[in-house]
Amino acid sequence: MSNKSFYITTPIYYPSAKLHIGHAYCTTIADAVARYHRLAGDDVFFLTGSDEHGQKIQEKAEAAGIKPIEYTDKIVAEFQNLWKLLNISNDDFLRTTQPRHEKVVQEIFRRVYDKGDIYKGSYKGLYCTPCESFWTELQLDENGCCPDCGRPVKEVSEEAYFFKMSKYADRILKYIEENPDFIQPVSRRNEMINFIKQGLEDLCISRTSFDWGIPVPIDEKHVIYVWFDALTNYLTPIGFLDDPEKFKKFWPADIHLVGKEIVRFHSIIWPCILMALDLPLPKQIYGHGWLVVDGTKMSKSLGNVIDPIELIEKYGPDAIRYFLLREINLGQDGNFSELALVQRINSDLANDLGNLLHRTLNMVGKFQEGEVLAAKGSSEIDDSLIAEAMAAVKAFDDGMGTMKISDAIKAVWSFISRANKYIDETAPWTLAKDPDKKQELANVMYNLVEAMRIVSVLVSPFMPVTAGKIWQQLNLPEDFSEVRLDSVRKWGNTPVGIHIGKPEQLFPRIELAKEDVVQEPKKNTANKKNKSGDEADKNAGDNLITIDDFSKIKLQVVEITGVEPVPKADKLLKLTVDTGTEKRQVVSGIAQYYTADQLIGKKVILVMNLKPAKLRGVESQGMILAASKDDALEVVTVDMPIGSIVK
Repeated sequence: MSNKSFYITTPIYYPSAKLHIGHAYCTTIADAVARYHRLAGDDVFFLTGSDEHGQKIQEKAEAAGIKPIEYTDKIVAEFQNLWKLLNISNDDFLRTTQPRHEKVVQEIFRRVYDKGDIYKGSYKGLYCTPCESFWTELQLDENGCCPDCGRPVKEVSEEAYFFKMSKYADRILKYIEENPDFIQPVSRRNEMINFIKQGLEDLCISRTSFDWGIPVPIDEKHVIYVWFDALTNYLTPIGFLDDPEKFKKFWPADIHLVGKEIVRFHSIIWPCILMALDLPLPKQIYGHGWLVVDGTKMSKSLGNVIDPIELIEKYGPDAIRYFLLREINLGQDGNFSELALVQRINSDLANDLGNLLHRTLNMVGKFQEGEVLAAKGSSEIDDSLIAEAMAAVKAFDDGMGTMKISDAIKAVWSFISRANKYIDETAPWTLAKDPDKKQELANVMYNLVEAMRIVSVLVSPFMPVTAGKIWQQLNLPEDFSEVRLDSVRKWGNTPVGIHIGKPEQLFPRIELAKEDVVQEPKKNTANKKNKSGDEADKNAGDNLITIDDFSKIKLQVVEITGVEPVPKADKLLKLTVDTGTEKRQVVSGIAQYYTADQLIGKKVILVMNLKPAKLRGVESQGMILAASKDDALEVVTVDMPIGSIVK
């Protein structure tokens, strides 16, 4: 039992007209991490909320003919309803319109002003209203638009207060460079280092062109700029002004989990404010990727926004949570597909997990009248199952502790697969027919119940409702809410003599309509030559190939996760790549062009169906694509989710 404090936050969400699955993704990640730390025995504080001030909200409210607070009240209620439906276990929900927060923001403004780090001036520059962001011309994208959202910016000019952020540029750069875990993943860290090196300007922190915001305490015709207001939300609920003991316990935050588009605010602006306040910086800023649909970011204009509430009503909250956490490697963009969701439900949840529980309970009921009998002794197969259970607990612990959530889930499912195989290996139905095999049968039944007990604990951060159902069907006596990870670090904690509950289906299989199934293209086996085929024959000497030849090559996006030199081979590197479903080993002749640090994290293109070959005694399971000219060579990289097919 660790008994440490742990503080995790999501961004406080900006009220938008429509909820989308991306909102559910970020908060589900944070919830799974919070639940894991509670399971590990930590004293957790999990914060989320709503960021409600700013020009955009005021304009939308005016267009609707209502007050800004009426506009945000309605949308905030929808967020809170979504969190309830997803079983989000946040300890507080902060609204930036609450008096407790206004008090904190104004006090922070006063302290930074009194230190001499805020001054009055005149702002003239470029502003993106949807993002509530100030930009210089050099920072705009190639179309002269906001680099975050791609929408037009407008020139604004008004009296304003400025925060001397430039004063802290060298200090924050030094901190980021000396603390490699401060910003994760590494790609976001590198982006922020490059951003700072371009030069930090002082930050405009007040506006006078609208009044929907917290008044500047020393000049009430100004309202405080939304990001100076919003970022300080992390201090409000943990007693910054009114509970020093609580504040000391939870600050600095352990993780600020944010979308990659707002890493800059959290890893540059926010630390500079904290430095001005002489407060320690959060331990980690983690920028997760976006959910995309068919390779495209969700957008109302494209009509590909996915409503999370509709999905929850259709498939249940735990299935949505499982898919989002299992399918996407944290830090990378992930593709959402309803078909892929259904396939995961049918294979992982209905077949693997659901069938394992159902078979276990049915056999205990049928062969032992529902009673769990004591295990005495063990076979080699039993020992193998127990060893894999303990390995799964360790891999789960390691994965969750390092924010590798998908890896943690895969480790649990590997054990679930092993437990299903254990049933086939031991054949309890055969043992039940032999009176001399009663103890062997009792051992198998005990091991299966114990396996399900461990699984119920390990899946609880991802699927809290399902975990509780498993515990209930096993009819274990302990209150599930009091169960901790220590209880599964050792095999054999299922009490002997309990009577299992009634088996109920966890996840019914979902039958797909024929039109929902992705059809593989039919191969043309006819022995005919068309015109293009004749031309291909004529050009065979030019090494031309047909489209049929090319279609045989399977190209897929993978991520390089490990790099090692090949012994006695100066030009070769052994790469470990993640295909999304497995890890592969690839040998590549790029050692003269890349170091390990330059390769790890890159998304490259792998020839998946190349026949394995040995290079210097090391097997290579595929080939990564690279381009070369003269003495230069570069591997081909792409910004697409792992598993994307190259066509």
